[in-house]
Amino acid sequence: MSAAESSTSPSTSALFAALGDPVRLQLVTRLAGGASLSITQMANGLPISRQAVTKHLRVLQSSGLVVGQSSGREQRFAIVPARIGEARDYLDDIAAQWDAALGRLRDFVER
Repeated sequence: MSAAESSTSPSTSALFAALGDPVRLQLVTRLAGGASLSITQMANGLPISRQAVTKHLRVLQSSGLVVGQSSGREQRFAIVPARIGEARDYLDDIAAQWDAALGRLRDFVER
């Protein structure tokens, strides 16, 4: 069993499910700069309402990709770098598996 297979969990699935939506991916991209942003700041320029942005942020929050913190009357959200690192590590494991498989195929064809 590979590292990627052994690390597949409901948590990993939730992470990629959350990233699989274009709006949520755009929100993560906006937060990737490191600053915490309000819902209003994140909704700016998006073709959806602030309420829809809030729903997307709740999905990101439940997957552990973002955390929310109250600041006065508004809620501000920030990215959780460790969760992004987990996604990267998972994809790196899969890439290594493909590299190994392609290497075996190359060796076979060259023989």
